[in-house]
Amino acid sequence: MATDTDFHVFDTTLRDGAQREGVSYSVADKLAVARLLDEIGVGFIEGGWPGALPKDTEFFARARTELKLRHAQLVAFGSTRRAGVRVEDDPQVRALLDAETPVVCLVAKSDVRHVREALRTTLEENLAMVHDTVAFLVRHGRRVFLDCEHFFDGYAADRDYGVEVLRTAFAAGAEVGVMCDTNGGMLPMGVGRVVADVRTRVEGRLGIHCQDDTGCAVANTLAAVEAGVTHVQGTANGYGERAGNADTFALVANLVTKMGLPVVPPGCLTELQRVSHAIAELANIAPDEHQPYVGASAFAHKAGLHASAIKVSPELYNHLEPEVVGNDMRILVTEMAGRASVELKGRELGVDLDGHGEVIGRVVDRVKVLEADGWSFEAADASFELLLRAELPDAPPPLFELESYRTTVEHSGDGQVMSEATVKVHVDGQRVISTGEGNGPVNALDNALRQALVSRHPQLADVSLADYKVRILGWKGGTSATTRVLIDTTDGVGEWTTVGVHSNIVEASWHALVDALTYAVRHR
Repeated sequence: MATDTDFHVFDTTLRDGAQREGVSYSVADKLAVARLLDEIGVGFIEGGWPGALPKDTEFFARARTELKLRHAQLVAFGSTRRAGVRVEDDPQVRALLDAETPVVCLVAKSDVRHVREALRTTLEENLAMVHDTVAFLVRHGRRVFLDCEHFFDGYAADRDYGVEVLRTAFAAGAEVGVMCDTNGGMLPMGVGRVVADVRTRVEGRLGIHCQDDTGCAVANTLAAVEAGVTHVQGTANGYGERAGNADTFALVANLVTKMGLPVVPPGCLTELQRVSHAIAELANIAPDEHQPYVGASAFAHKAGLHASAIKVSPELYNHLEPEVVGNDMRILVTEMAGRASVELKGRELGVDLDGHGEVIGRVVDRVKVLEADGWSFEAADASFELLLRAELPDAPPPLFELESYRTTVEHSGDGQVMSEATVKVHVDGQRVISTGEGNGPVNALDNALRQALVSRHPQLADVSLADYKVRILGWKGGTSATTRVLIDTTDGVGEWTTVGVHSNIVEASWHALVDALTYAVRHR
């Protein structure tokens, strides 16, 4: 658990991050996200606003018995008492006590314009609201942090009032005063300058909360740390309102690996990528493949020049070892690939190319020709591996020889649509005819082909299509276009991706499907 002497990593995915457009966590989701955040070692998890949102009230009630945190303390969020109301009589302040969390984070106005125009009260009453609410919660045994909303915009209008809000909070017993870039309009040099000034004028732990409207939330947070704050706030994957918040995963990774601050317990850093992707799934948002540190492409190298250097020493083009944050390095094979790219990719896929220089050369040439026709192997490792192995002297024979296939689509009078496929193949010298049905021609082809092969390759019985993606590469008028199909296939244990390209979408699908089943037989 975080102590008074720790550097604070405070995550607000469940409150501020939940304000992202399209995100709606159930209570069960919120409990799952909290457990995941605890696994990366954050010190504080802000769970929501009890009393204001019924879902958050339920979350805190269930958390008391269902949430067992190893590293983090749970935080309830709320506002200071209302203007003109005794703190003891404010139901939302009482709801913060009822949440029974060890820590409460209050939000208060620190911009004179917001006090006068939004709260419609006096500057003196706003300070009293801060003092009364902090002191009340401290008397009831809560640790209190204060978020100073619109601090940086307020500082630009009146450089003294926000400082007075911080002093008032600290005098009442608050442990942290957080300077919030609520509108997200700051740049790192401005944040550093303001924080450095405030640091000389205030006694107490300062924190920082940055929105990402300028694309600088992480950089602004690190600038604040450099200027003296020891409490940082972020959200998983940068989720949040508008452009989002500072990304907790990038913050933690940068603080530990670049600034040398051990802000999470040993062993937690390697969980960053796994937790990032798991929270994305709970939020029903596709993981950002290019996200720093944790994205699937964060350590992916495409250019042949890069691959040549990495072959000599990986750190020449990696800013840190990917394993440190639970990620790994990948080599992408495209038309930009050279011999080093193919050799490194083969090593990654477990294909030994030592002594096969001519194979590497043929594969490089083959990839360039195929990619010119629309094929893409950087997202289809399984297809590339099959292409690579097919060039080796001991290449295994194809699973079958195709005689023909046919698909039909029937739309019946009652509105039902059913596809049927017939495949004629030669397997081990025998002619096999197989028919399959499906909800589409690709599904029907998959069923028919697996039926034709399963007696000789029983492992195919456990294989199924997991995802199917189509991209139109070039329009030539009418419905004529080159189509690229990517198929994700699984056997319940692993998943692999194959690619097919043709002007006919069914034929493109056939190529990807054949690779998918061939890979299953060769690897499973």
